[in-house]
Amino acid sequence: MYKINEYFNGNVVSIAHKGAEGNATIGVMAAGEYDFGTSSVEIMTVISGEMKIKLPGATEWTTYKKFDSFRVEKGVTFKVSVNEDTPYLCLYL
Repeated sequence: MYKINEYFNGNVVSIAHKGAEGNATIGVMAAGEYDFGTSSVEIMTVISGEMKIKLPGATEWTTYKKFDSFRVEKGVTFKVSVNEDTPYLCLYL
């Protein structure tokens, strides 16, 4: 079954799915800057547009564009900045 998640006053919305390969969400972030915490390892893929990401310990932002993926470790907080509505896929390991 699917579960709809809303964060940051509805500025980030996702649909969660549990499949044979594990848990995943697909969602959209409205333009803005967000701090996300992780409870598992996450692999995020930008579907369109771009995301600027600042991982823990990083001094600079890294830009990920359409179809780029990045990994975020378990138990950390990371920053995301998007300039336009940006869809994404997140796999939880």
